[in-house]
Amino acid sequence: MAYNARKPQLRNENSFTSSAKVFSWLSQFINLERGQTPKSFRLDRMEVLVELAGHPERCAPSIHIAGSKGKGSVTGMMSAILEADGHRVARYMSPHVSDFRERISRGDSFFDEAIYCVAAEELREVAESKVPAAKNSLFDPASEDGEAPTFFELLTLYFFLCARHGNCDVMVVETGMGGRLDSTNVVDPLVSVITFIELEHTAFLGKTIPAVAGEKAGIIKPGKPLVLAKQSAQALEVFRTKAHEKNSPLIYFPDIAELSKVNVHSKGTDFTLTFRTGSGLEPGSEPLLFSAPLVDLSIPIPGLIQAENAGLAISALKTAFPRIGEASIRRGLRQFHIPARFETIAADPPFVVDGAHTPQSAALCIETFCSLYGEGSILIFGCAADKDSRAMAEIALPHFSKIIITTPGNFKTSDPAKVYEAFAAVLAAQGERSGQDTIVFIKDTGEAIRQALDMARGQNLPLLGAGSFYLAAEIKSFFQNIGFQKG
Repeated sequence: MAYNARKPQLRNENSFTSSAKVFSWLSQFINLERGQTPKSFRLDRMEVLVELAGHPERCAPSIHIAGSKGKGSVTGMMSAILEADGHRVARYMSPHVSDFRERISRGDSFFDEAIYCVAAEELREVAESKVPAAKNSLFDPASEDGEAPTFFELLTLYFFLCARHGNCDVMVVETGMGGRLDSTNVVDPLVSVITFIELEHTAFLGKTIPAVAGEKAGIIKPGKPLVLAKQSAQALEVFRTKAHEKNSPLIYFPDIAELSKVNVHSKGTDFTLTFRTGSGLEPGSEPLLFSAPLVDLSIPIPGLIQAENAGLAISALKTAFPRIGEASIRRGLRQFHIPARFETIAADPPFVVDGAHTPQSAALCIETFCSLYGEGSILIFGCAADKDSRAMAEIALPHFSKIIITTPGNFKTSDPAKVYEAFAAVLAAQGERSGQDTIVFIKDTGEAIRQALDMARGQNLPLLGAGSFYLAAEIKSFFQNIGFQKG
């Protein structure tokens, strides 16, 4: 779908001159003190915003991704494969690790600065002129259901504007939280993709697996296929029911494909993907398969879960774009990169950072780490206040000789002292080791990183930083500030 990008107007003293200034302006809409409330999640408000902006969410076909873990990797893999296939891809992900532009990008790279700036001028016009002129109670904080445009709503609108001004021909869109009321749910995608579901954001999504799955299932669109990762029985039932209600073909990855010859090593993951003969969307639909196995596929990120994510991404792309071939898939996966997904940031001693922030993702991360580097290494851990720190303590404690609890940056509310207490309580219940010898609480993140490095170098032990993408960002920033180069 062609779109003639709006030409930048003559700049005045208030014009945006860089993406850094754009994101500085956007950051004023982050309210860390008040935080999110149920009023923050109103899809009808987002529908008004895109209407005021001339519906940029319709500028190109889209693929929509939700889930509890792996959705960032799946989003990135699909984007990389589409880029390798010659498409102009707009990719929307969160959170960022080192640069705000990671959230809104032109495939695996950034848009030109001119695109960020001209799209931001249009965004500001919507936020500062069109929204007040609309006099809609949805944007009135004094009304029962009203709220000023939120940071994530404006960021999402900004992504659509960048995609439109960048003349992109496909958008790969990751939800922020949930799905049903997520700001991204204004798209009408070619295919919806849902990764593995577990309990998360329970204050907003519900305290049971069926409740969380119900929120994620909100991205399923009438008549449009759903590609679904392996799920628990409870979650699968929710998705089957919702897909049936929406008359949406359900493509359940465990039923249509299998992985084999998986080899996880320090440089990545190799595997073979085979689509089962006769597998397809639904009876009478076009088959979803390659006639022969895709052998020796390779991703530059270690982990069995990454092979599963790749299989899901390939399945979704073959559903939305059946002509995508094996060569594009291979090239895209080889070139795929995403920060803080089992990313090695130093080699001597090995230092891996991962944004794992749920029990399931933490378990998979630690399993991969220990398979590569053995037991008894050092863990630096920090998580947001709404995460299940006790469950992650139970997973982590048996595998590390030293655990340093710290603050995961300051973007989200955290209580590192409470996290330390949770780890200490689990250790005391296990009764096998001394808490003082095993767990250390260092509130200052920079000091925690310094002491972790000193311990690792002194004892020649590998390091893992996990629990939050924001902690991963702090660790990467620390290394950048000291001018460290990867080994």
